[in-house]
This record gives sequence, C-alpha cells and structure tokens, in this order.
Amino acid sequence: MDGLRWLLLLFGLLVIAGVYLYSRRDKATTDQDDESHDRLDPRLDESDPVGEPFLISEDDSADDGGLEKDDDPDVPAGPQQIVTVRIVAREKKSFAGDELVLCLRGIGLRHGKFGIFHRYDGSDESRTIFSAASLVEPGSFDLQNIQGQEIPGISLFLVLPGPVESVEAFDMMLAAARTLTQSLNGELLDESGSTLSIQRERYLREEIIQFQHSSLAS
Repeated sequence: MDGLRWLLLLFGLLVIAGVYLYSRRDKATTDQDDESHDRLDPRLDESDPVGEPFLISEDDSADDGGLEKDDDPDVPAGPQQIVTVRIVAREKKSFAGDELVLCLRGIGLRHGKFGIFHRYDGSDESRTIFSAASLVEPGSFDLQNIQGQEIPGISLFLVLPGPVESVEAFDMMLAAARTLTQSLNGELLDESGSTLSIQRERYLREEIIQFQHSSLAS
C-alpha cells in the first residue's frame, strides 16, 4: 500500500492541486497585470513505462533529494481511493514553518519518505495511515531550514485500502486535522478548497464505506 509508485503519483496530485487552487485564489484578488505572472502548469508524462499517467511539472529538474519515480513490484493490484483535506492559514497568511512542524510532531506525525510527515500504524514505517505535505511545491519540509519559512497550508491525505480499516483511518485523519486547525488557528478545507462542512464530511465517509464494500466484494 505504501509502494513508491503510488506515493509518487499521490504526491504529484497534491502538488498540482495546491498550485492550481492557490493560483486561482490569487488571480481573483489581483489586477489584470498580474495575470501574466509565471505559474507552473501540470502535464502528463505519456512515456510512463508503468502504463499509468505520472503527474509532473514543466520544470522537472533533478534537485538533490528530489523525488525519483520507481516501479514497486510489491504494490498490490486492485482499486484504490485517495482522500484529502487541507489546512490553510486565515486571511491568505502563512504558518511559521517551525511552529507548523512542532504541531505536526505534537500529534504523532513523523518526518519520513519524500521529506513529508506520516502517521504510522505503530512503529512500522511501512504501514502509513495518512500523511501531511506542504502546499508549497514540491510539498516536502526542509527541516534544516524550516525556521523562518512561511507555509500557507498543508494537505493531509490517506490512500485506501491501508493498514487499518478505512473509516477508522479517515476518522483518525480528521481528528488530527481538527487538532492542527485549532492549534494553528487555521481553516479546515476539503479537497476542492471549500470549507469542510458536516455534510461534506458525511459524504466523504459514505464514499469510503461504499469503496470498502466494493473492495470486499471484488
């Protein structure tokens, strides 16, 4: 479930969603002169040897410590579902990087693969329940230089099926998201950038239950 290939695909999706939504929000509040500001556009690398679209940016430079795509023969076959929520700073401000990292660690998340934070099932780092990535590209947290950094928000995400029961994993992620939102005085949003309402939460839970039932039936 925590195979390298799926984490890379998920990581690309999160980065693209974050860049797109923040650029849309900025565009709505700036003058027309700012519309020419350079922005990273996603594209699909159709040469992906795995046979699945691999999301990358136009600036696909190989930085030190960057992500490398790799095939993982241990990735299980079958349908999967990604569930995402986001926490952003209020009034288009940013979170202090060091404060954000302390809050992530304070709820039991640990810095790991790809430079992002993960909630593991016990001490086994191969059993990731959910993860947290920065909304600043490329999504990783540079702990050596975190002090003084400003981060506008984070994405919390889980991939189903995972190491624990699906609804339980979702509830664990939401509980962590609410704790972080309160600690950081931020806003809790859904995957589309809208406030996470009770109705939306119920809908997501129902989707997860349906996915779980269909997975068991297949």
